[in-house]
Amino acid sequence: MKLTNTLTRSLEELPAPPGPIRMYVCGPTVYDRAHVGNARPYVISMWLRAWLRERGYDVTLVHNITDVNDKIYDAAPGHSAERAAEATRWYLEDTDALGLGRPDHLPLATEYVPQIVRFIEGLIESGHAYAAGGDAYFRVASFPEYGRLSGQRPDQMEPDEDTSALKEDPRDFALWKATKPGEDTSWESPWGPGRPGWHIECSVMADELLGPAFEIHGGGLDLVFPHHENELAQSRALGREFARLWMHNGLLRPVSGDKMSKSLGNFTTLHDALARWGRETLLLFFMTGHWRKPIDFSDETMAQAASFAETLRNGFRTPSEPAPEGEWERLVETLEDDFNTPQVLALLAEWRDHDLQRRALALFGLDSLAESEEAPAEVVALAQHRREARAAGDYGEADRLRGEIEAAGWEVRDVAEPPGFQLVPRQ
Repeated sequence: MKLTNTLTRSLEELPAPPGPIRMYVCGPTVYDRAHVGNARPYVISMWLRAWLRERGYDVTLVHNITDVNDKIYDAAPGHSAERAAEATRWYLEDTDALGLGRPDHLPLATEYVPQIVRFIEGLIESGHAYAAGGDAYFRVASFPEYGRLSGQRPDQMEPDEDTSALKEDPRDFALWKATKPGEDTSWESPWGPGRPGWHIECSVMADELLGPAFEIHGGGLDLVFPHHENELAQSRALGREFARLWMHNGLLRPVSGDKMSKSLGNFTTLHDALARWGRETLLLFFMTGHWRKPIDFSDETMAQAASFAETLRNGFRTPSEPAPEGEWERLVETLEDDFNTPQVLALLAEWRDHDLQRRALALFGLDSLAESEEAPAEVVALAQHRREARAAGDYGEADRLRGEIEAAGWEVRDVAEPPGFQLVPRQ
């Protein structure tokens, strides 16, 4: 299987099955409900894990949760730990509602503070980091490969967002932050009370759960710089090979054309999207865009996904037609070539073989589209009376009964096969 690697800007082949394939995918900072864009890396990684297991790989997926951060302090002053716990619960509830299962590990950053402290100590001892005024910073100039992942040139980089006068170089980034007034969580360290910087958390959790080298690191395109660039630098500076292949998914674009984000105020929460559109429509929407490309989120694109979901459901209400030999191999080729989900949708639209469609849909958590909902007995009785009225030529009564059936939330369709009608939930 081949995937595009951000680090090398090329398609690269994964090891042959069974691998192993170890995956680390950056998760959310938990201070509010996750928006739909936050769900895209989660969904892609869960689909990829399912496909790799289908192909015989031994896969481990880690999806972290950042539960200590400036954004959490700002969102809930004096109650950041409570807010982080609450927002973590929201995130798990909302992603569970997608029906894809859970990653193999969902580590919280706060569970790994002792390991983070040891990692920082190693960087300081090796000269790649330094302590200053209760903080600790990574020394960017000490790592000549810095900028390789993002294409940034160290001599032309903008200063880090943290403008602390304690830094030797404006480009250096925080590994440990001393506790500031108003921050209500802290841990002890050799440099005084404080908490981890954002970037160091992922290096340590990946190291602890997957080892010093692993096959795939994923996350949104907006994380390439500085987050992933900094992860790569601090891990390799300490002698870890770290990630071999980097997958960065394109971002969701709302109708404004900007990326979806809470800071821009142009987001739809995952919770609200699920409530409005349902999990099947949302998952089909995610399939419409290649994972590397941006994807437009709007009422129109969601309506198109809903329409395709109904087309697939209707297909399962018609007789199955066996597919020619080699059709599953077409899907294999499609997914093995950079995991092309839009092309999978094209195959699903083309096929009429129910078994083949079910097998493909199950990979994406969508086999429920093949399930037929049973109408209540009273609606079935109405449909039977309508059929009898039509047979007797009483079309007025048949139309009246159709109206009752529709008022009950069902559509009646006339078919040749017994019992002569089909009942379908109205959309």
